[in-house]
Amino acid sequence: MDASELAITARMARLSLTKEELEKLGVAVEQMLQHFSHMKEIDIQGLAPTTHALLRENRLREDAENGPALSDTLLGNAPEREERFIVIPNVL
Repeated sequence: MDASELAITARMARLSLTKEELEKLGVAVEQMLQHFSHMKEIDIQGLAPTTHALLRENRLREDAENGPALSDTLLGNAPEREERFIVIPNVL
């Protein structure tokens, strides 16, 4: 990436950089591009794609019906209720 491409990219990102900052950014971008080109050399044939390096199983729980017992327990904790509704004071 040459200096003019870097300046255009910085302007598109709405960055106002000094000449020194552009030079530092140019060095950093060059290092990243070298790293990416090194990654292209790595043989990945036969590797399955992953979404997370440590994900080995589904982290979601199974859907299970809790039944009415849980709601009855929760409603039993209400200080005042009317049938299946919790009574609250008017606030307006």
